[in-house]
Amino acid sequence: MKVSSLLASLTLTVSGVSGHTIFQKVSVNGADQGQLKGVRAPDSDYPITSVTDSDFACNKGLTHKDSTVITVPAGAKVGAWWGHVIGGAQSANDADNPIAKSHKGPIIYYLAKVDNAATTGTTGLQWFKVAHDGLSNGKWAVDTMIANGGWHYFTMPTCVAPGDYLLRSELLALHGAQNQGGTQFYMECAQIKVTGSGTNTGGNKVSFPGAYKANDPGVLVNIYDNTGQPYMGGKAYTIPGPAPLQC
Repeated sequence: MKVSSLLASLTLTVSGVSGHTIFQKVSVNGADQGQLKGVRAPDSDYPITSVTDSDFACNKGLTHKDSTVITVPAGAKVGAWWGHVIGGAQSANDADNPIAKSHKGPIIYYLAKVDNAATTGTTGLQWFKVAHDGLSNGKWAVDTMIANGGWHYFTMPTCVAPGDYLLRSELLALHGAQNQGGTQFYMECAQIKVTGSGTNTGGNKVSFPGAYKANDPGVLVNIYDNTGQPYMGGKAYTIPGPAPLQC
């Protein structure tokens, strides 16, 4: 067995069962919108591992859901906050909050246009990507999120048409992705209303499930080099899904 494969296996065994995460809060231009306000979230921090799961759009067991619809001006800086369990840390000095450091991977954002963000269902929607962050200069998006205390940010494209949307925030943990079915998908959806004068309702629309295949290069991938470092050994990482919307 190669050193990289052995270390990857050990990493998966030690941390793969505990270092999970849940998207729980939104910020808009630096203003925290509040814990679980407008965010549909489960109590469970467990990932989905099948790209064909019927709940792949916004996750399953969504016990936390209110009627809040968060106003997001087009062009705003939007933040997504992740925590190990609902509320953040599972215990004092929780080393796996907001997620285990071994769980390297990208963070991706999609929108789906809906009539009413507070009441819409999550199946049968058409999604377009508005932002993604993968591996850049030896740092994963997850590394950035951990360094920011659970926050990760993107800019809402200025051309997005006003109206109600679901915002799908997704994190992929790739520490076991060298094996088919080993990628961990974490996702929740927030209820938002985009404001502004944009006219773009998205291109390259996809469905969830359906957008990803189990053998996509960003889903089935060995992120470890021969010394066991999880940074692709200088190779580029291909973020799954379509290209983000360009205005």
